[in-house]
Amino acid sequence: MFYYLNGTVAHIEPFLAVIDCGGVGYACRTTSCTLSALKKGDRGKLFTHLSVKEDGVDLYGFATAEELRLFQQLISVSGVGPKAALSILSSSTPANLALSIITGDEKALTCAPGVGKKIAQRVILELKDKLAKGQTISASGESYGGTGVTVIPENKLSEATAALAVLGYSQGEINLALKGIDLEGLSLEQIIKEALKKMMKG
Repeated sequence: MFYYLNGTVAHIEPFLAVIDCGGVGYACRTTSCTLSALKKGDRGKLFTHLSVKEDGVDLYGFATAEELRLFQQLISVSGVGPKAALSILSSSTPANLALSIITGDEKALTCAPGVGKKIAQRVILELKDKLAKGQTISASGESYGGTGVTVIPENKLSEATAALAVLGYSQGEINLALKGIDLEGLSLEQIIKEALKKMMKG
């Protein structure tokens, strides 16, 4: 229903930002990473996810499309609700979290308050499994095939490709972004960050 909100930041509190768009204040549940990019009284743009359930309707907002995509990936994991997903996303950057999932780094996920070892293992297992089947989550929250990531990563190129796929990018977008990046000289984290910069510009 909403792709993004672009308006004045009217109110900020832990895990919540209110964006005033034409006199209507939209309350968006969000992460500490997104809140750090907002300032009350300034203009702000949040990419959104609308959750409609029997017990209510919630709107979630994120400063970047990458953070939104990773949120959608996380809540697609069985047993991981929006609150746990926000906690996980608040503990690191989307790029670093995607890297942690691909490399099986449980500790990076259990750093998030309320996230135990079992949830961390499930996130890693299920998202890796989706990549192995060539699936990811679209902006509408539906899974689709065709990322082209069909093997467990064994080197920097395949690990970077898989991490970017977790963030919701297609194989074609990933190939273009990685083109020209020094895969040998840069660390895996640097490769992913450089690719994200190129995709944000492009």
